[in-house]
Amino acid sequence: MEYLEFELPIKQLMDKYTECSILGEDAGVDMKTACSQLEEKILKTKKEIYSNLTPWQRVQLSRHPNRPYTLDFIQGITDDNSFRELHGDRNFADDPAMVGGLASIDGMSVMLIGTQKGRTTKERQKRRFGMSNPEGYRKALRLMQLAEKFNIPVVTLIDTPGAYPGLEAEERGQGEAIAKNIYEMCRLKTPIFCYIIGEGASGGALGIGVGNKVYMMENTWYTVISPESCSSILWRNWDHKEEAATALNLTPSDALREGFIDGIISEPLGGAHYEPQIAFRNLKDNIVKNIQAYKSFSAEELVKMRQEKFIAMGKFKG
Repeated sequence: MEYLEFELPIKQLMDKYTECSILGEDAGVDMKTACSQLEEKILKTKKEIYSNLTPWQRVQLSRHPNRPYTLDFIQGITDDNSFRELHGDRNFADDPAMVGGLASIDGMSVMLIGTQKGRTTKERQKRRFGMSNPEGYRKALRLMQLAEKFNIPVVTLIDTPGAYPGLEAEERGQGEAIAKNIYEMCRLKTPIFCYIIGEGASGGALGIGVGNKVYMMENTWYTVISPESCSSILWRNWDHKEEAATALNLTPSDALREGFIDGIISEPLGGAHYEPQIAFRNLKDNIVKNIQAYKSFSAEELVKMRQEKFIAMGKFKG
């Protein structure tokens, strides 16, 4: 397990617990009481740390190297071996930063689409750290329209620091691809449910983020720009990223208060990487609940509710 800087007190206690366990085994000494006391102290320290996270610390947790990514969540929430990945935008190429395909969840057919980061250096380069090219958004739209054709619900899993900012992406119409996705998702005649499972930044997130319901997992963030980029624009360096994270109101509780999302999905104490199966179960339960709740709505009602939901955002009193 890798630990972030603010988690070091937990690491120190965990190291002591490991030493206690090994000492008891090697020396044949009963260390149960000492180990039990350390366990209690570890739990208490975790609760103290994770119940008082700053926005920047929550950003760090969303990027934890052990945190489950989109394909991990897909494997964890779908029926055994039911996911069938579909490739290509039928125009230019297949973008490995955007994955999607058909699957079943509790016997119900769904179209799953999401941004995928990489674990190894080679995979991170291949998937561009979860930053999609235009062909990725066009692939996502193709799969959404395929789902619409067969009246299959669409579920999107968002974990991206933003759309890929490379020259070739701009040459192939990055802005147009994202804008078209937003436009078409507003009109799609099938239920759409969007989940931010890690980072949710800028148009990279919005390109697959227009849904009848939008949720954030507990240790994620969602805003127009990353704290580092915000700091570099306002202060010409990254030194103020923590201040920027606070000012951006990017936490799930901020987004829920402002009406940008419909709810927060809880995670195990410390984050999804501590007990992924619990995080998978919580996400799956929410997806199943929403699919069943939206079965009775007509295509016209689905579109109207989705449009009204996003039109209502940003209203102000003069």
